[in-house]
Amino acid sequence: MKTKNFLMGLMLLFSFTLFAQNADDKKIIKDAENAKAAFIKANPKIQGYFDDAKAYAIFPNVGKGAIIVGAASGNGAVYERGVLVGMASLKQLDVGAQIGGKAYSEVIFFKTDRAVQDFMDDDFSFGSNVSAVALDQAPPSLNVTYTDGVAVFTLPKEGLMAEVSVGGQKFDFEDFE
Repeated sequence: MKTKNFLMGLMLLFSFTLFAQNADDKKIIKDAENAKAAFIKANPKIQGYFDDAKAYAIFPNVGKGAIIVGAASGNGAVYERGVLVGMASLKQLDVGAQIGGKAYSEVIFFKTDRAVQDFMDDDFSFGSNVSAVALDQAPPSLNVTYTDGVAVFTLPKEGLMAEVSVGGQKFDFEDFE
C-alpha cells in the first residue's frame, strides 16, 4: 500500500513537472513569435532571412549582466523551414571592460545543413569569430553575410551596458519527440 501511494505521488509530481515544462515552453514559443514580429518590424528585410534559412533559433528574452566578467542566458524556440522542432537554451560568458545590464532578443539563422546539425547535436557554440548585428543599428539594405553558415541578429529591449569584451555563447537543443 505504501509503495502504491508512493508511486501514485511520484506519478502526480511527474505530471505536474511535465505540465510546468509545457507551460514554460508555450510562453517561450509565444514570446518567440512576438520577437520574430518585432525583428521584422524593426527591419522588414530580415523576412528574407527567415524565408531562406534552413533553420533558425529565436531567443526572445536574453538577460545579461556584467562587472568585468559578464554572463547571459535565455531560452528559445527552434524552427526548421519555419516549423517548430524544439527548444534551446543559451549561456554566455565573457571577460573584459564591461559594466551594466541589458535585455535583448537574439535570432540565429542557419544557412547550411552542417550548421543546423551542429546546433541540434549540441556541438555548436560561438567564439569571437561570429558577431551579432544589432538590428536597430543595421543598414537598411541588411546585406549581412553568413559566417560558417550562421548569421546572428540582436534586438535590444532595455538596459544600459558599456562593454568591450571577449567571450562566447554555448547552446543546448532539445527536440520535440
